[in-house]
Parts: sequence; C-alpha cells; structure tokens
Amino acid sequence: MAVRTAQPPTLADVATHIGVSRTTVSNAYNRPDQLSPALRERVLAAALELGYTGPDPMARSLRRKRAGSIGFVFDAQLRYMFSDPAAVLFLSGVAAGCEEMGTGLSLVPQLPDGGAELVRSALVDGYVMFCTPEEDERLDAVRARGLPYVLVDFSPYAEGPRVNIDDRGGARLVAQHLIDLGHRRLGLVVPYKDDETGAATAREAEAEADPTVASDERRWRCFIRYERLVGWREPLDAAGVDWAAVPLGSAPGGGVESGYQAAAQLLDRAERPTAIICLSDVMAFGVMRAAAERGIRIPHDLSVVGYDDVPEAATAGLTTVYQDHAAKGEHAVRLLTEGGDDVLLPTDLIVRASSGPVPS
Repeated sequence: MAVRTAQPPTLADVATHIGVSRTTVSNAYNRPDQLSPALRERVLAAALELGYTGPDPMARSLRRKRAGSIGFVFDAQLRYMFSDPAAVLFLSGVAAGCEEMGTGLSLVPQLPDGGAELVRSALVDGYVMFCTPEEDERLDAVRARGLPYVLVDFSPYAEGPRVNIDDRGGARLVAQHLIDLGHRRLGLVVPYKDDETGAATAREAEAEADPTVASDERRWRCFIRYERLVGWREPLDAAGVDWAAVPLGSAPGGGVESGYQAAAQLLDRAERPTAIICLSDVMAFGVMRAAAERGIRIPHDLSVVGYDDVPEAATAGLTTVYQDHAAKGEHAVRLLTEGGDDVLLPTDLIVRASSGPVPS
C-alpha cells in the first residue's frame, strides 16, 4: 500500500527514500537513457510506493522555456475535424508537421463559452488558427498571450503570418469550365452559419462576405467564401451572365445534408439551373443526391462542380478544384516554428464526369 504523508510527496522525498540523488530521480522520468533499466525500475517503484506521480508538467515547461505542444484553434465542434473529409486531410498535415518538428498538438474547438479561457490556459508554444472569424474572442486571447501564431484561410486584412490557397483562382477555373461548356443558367450552393441569414442571390452573398465590411456587420464570416464568390463571378461577368440574377441555395452547416437542402431551393425552381457550383465537395454530394431523387441526370440534365478534391470526389466522379490540404497544414506548422514569409498554395481544376455540355 502506498505510504501517504500530509503533504504531497516530492521528487526529493523519493530520492531520500531510496538513497539516490534528485538528479537520478529526475532522469528516471525525463532522461531514462541515463539510467540502467534496473535503477530506473527501482526509482519508479519507490515513487509508486510514496504516491509521487512525477514532475509537474507546467514547472518542467517553465524550466525548459518550451511546452512541447502547438495549439490548433478552429471554428467548429471537435467532431468536425474528424469527420469532414477536407478537415481530416488538413489536420493530418498539421499532425505531420508536428511530427517533423518533434512537438505535440492540442486541439481548441468551438465551445459553448467560446473557448477563450482554454486558449489562455493551454500549455502550448504557439497557435495555428484555422478559418476562425476575425472577431472570435479566441484570436484576441491568442494575441494577448504574446505567443507566435499562424492564420490559415484568413483575409489579408488580418494581422499575422498566413497560409492560404488560391481560392479565387480555383473558383475562376471551375466557373470558366462551365462557361466553356455553354452554361449560362447557373446556380450557387453556399452554406451559412446557424446564427446567420442566407442570401437569396450571388450578389447579396458576395456583399455580405466582403472582408472590407466591418466585422460586426458581416454574416458570411469565413474569408474563403468571399474569395470563391469573387472567383466564380469573374468568368460569368465576362460571358455576359447577370450576376445579380444568379440564384443561391443556402442552408446552415456545410455538410452533405446542407448541400441537399440548398439544392432543393434551386432544383425546384420553375427554371432550374443547368449547372450548380458548390462551395465544397461535401455540399456537392448533397446536390447530387437531391438531383437523383428528382430524376435529374448528371451531367446530361445538370452539371455539378465542387471544391476541395477530397478522396470521395474521385469515386463520385465529381468535377472539382484540387487543393493540397495536407501541405497547407504542414506549411502552417513550419511557418509557426521556423518563421518565414506568407504562403499561398496553388489550386487546379480536376475535370470528371459530373460536368458536361449544356443540355440542348
């Protein structure tokens, strides 16, 4: 049975108990290669007997001036990072970057109380901020701590080093692809948050997403939505398509179900679009499901395009925009730990079976 004292046992108590130096006990936990297996086992057995649980992580990090972990802050619930295909790829890139740099990873999701207190107390060396609103109190907490941080998928108006992809260029490619196929009657599918209001037309959505608008007036918070809206608009304007008349289907969230709900708003119109452009692949999967239920053939009656090129896109035959999610995560960690210039990663158009010529 463990021997308990009035005060919690200390490292010095263990050393005295078995007649070794405090350095020997410390090495048993922090530098086991410095001890023989037998001596380390003896130290750990004595610690267990006394009820000593090991060095305090906070005190140890203060001595080393390094916590050995990176905080990862994102604008979603925890399960999102393990279920959304694009988020999983990005998180795997962050994890790979952490492994390369020999550091751990602490996740800071969106919490009912905002999560700022978790940011203030987390034992980390710096933060990767992933697509969080610029008015998020967690970003203020990160800046107040004075630790290094990197912004991912953030507006250039935000202060701090950034890792982005060419969202606008990728959106331009996919919209031009549909224009080249003869489509002029297009619709857009874009999500909005539960506490936001969906816009009825593409022009209204673009205006609400404009990063130059004061943050307390913005409803379309994530910068990538604005960039993709602008990228889609440019080829449509050049082809003479009235951007103000382009209908937009929207629903809360951003998954397959929200894509399905948003698609109904477009597919049940008297004059439905001949092509639908989606903010993400997962929303495009919802659009494809809604079309199938209505007997609308893809691509014979309707072309559908996405964005992200998640692994499931190839199986679904979805035309989409490729971005290297994992590389984005790795660059974020490298920029955080080593410094350097802002990173802008390229995008590319991947043409598959879901897009075809405009129906005659």
